[in-house]
Amino acid sequence: MDAIHARYPFFEAAREAVAAASVSLPELIATDAPAVERARERVERALLEGTVKSESGPFEGGGAGSAYDVRAELLSYPIARILVSLLDSTPAIEKYAAAEAATAVERFRSDLAADDDLRSVSRPTVDLDDVLAEFDLTGAVRPANGSPTTSTVRSTGSTGSTGGSAAFTPGRDRYRMAVGAYLRLTSPSWGPSWRLVNRELSDGEVPLDHDELLEALTVAVEERVREGLPFELEAGEGIAADLESRVDDLKRLLSERSYVDPIDVVAPDLFPPCMTNLIEKTERDVDLTDPESFALMAFLVGIGMTPDEVVAFCADTSLDVEGIRYQTAYLRDDRGTQYPPPTCETLSNYGICHNEENHMQVAADPLTYYEKQVAEADDVTDWREEHDVRVDSETG
Repeated sequence: MDAIHARYPFFEAAREAVAAASVSLPELIATDAPAVERARERVERALLEGTVKSESGPFEGGGAGSAYDVRAELLSYPIARILVSLLDSTPAIEKYAAAEAATAVERFRSDLAADDDLRSVSRPTVDLDDVLAEFDLTGAVRPANGSPTTSTVRSTGSTGSTGGSAAFTPGRDRYRMAVGAYLRLTSPSWGPSWRLVNRELSDGEVPLDHDELLEALTVAVEERVREGLPFELEAGEGIAADLESRVDDLKRLLSERSYVDPIDVVAPDLFPPCMTNLIEKTERDVDLTDPESFALMAFLVGIGMTPDEVVAFCADTSLDVEGIRYQTAYLRDDRGTQYPPPTCETLSNYGICHNEENHMQVAADPLTYYEKQVAEADDVTDWREEHDVRVDSETG
């Protein structure tokens, strides 16, 4: 089992590595191996925070103790798929697959963007040729200028390139994708720029820049992860019985989440202090951490804002437009899978909420706090009306 397999456990090579190791998942689960707890965390963070990264820090592979880390990280993936199957919820599967894809593409971006001279040889990486081959896209994607697709990388694992061509420049590198692959991996619902009528279709190919290609690859990863889910398992027997307490914990965690109907009014002066702090950070051109970004986007979606409205609201901030659209689309869809932002207690654990003015006594989560503030206000002016920004949810 190589570290590259643990970073990308949905790759075919990772599946083969698990099979070759003759690992017994039922035995691992029965003995409550470290991979089981990591799998539970994987699913929990996927459903509530949109990522499968560990709270203990990023998994890089390599270094002292890596054998244990690689094994637990890699095996947590198939066990997580069992857990999410046992939740018996289509929305949970959709959220889980999206979170796995979001985390993987973040790693793709990191692997492809680093300059060869600066890349640490201790971290295994993939190049674009590896990724395209994995999803049978080698013949469907080519560079528009005829240069090699391979990014400059080094790898200590079994997958990856050792260099030769220049590193990617996000936003400037352009590619052409076969129209069939384009239609399968993109959606007009992402916005007007993605609609085929707005693309320069030529010789059966559609132009894409680097970031757009990664957006399309996100769909490819999501499809791969979702494939075969849910598993058919008999409740109360075998693996299902051994994982019952873990599944119950996940169900309890979800049921304890505080839900409120969208308030559908945007009054920044009434936002909870933690959300105001995050907005002020972005206005100072400070990048948010993943938990901070997720919390803010979940709050804005939770109060009824459409993706286009969130983009307009965050126009003069450090937040990336495509990142906003992806995350708000993840949080706001038509499958009943929307989750509210984390509770104040969880935000406090991440150092986001500092209980200013003892506001946790007012409400236990940002949406409930905001709902009470709006209800108690004498006169509320909607930011969208004040700035002539109002986008219907069906067209946003």
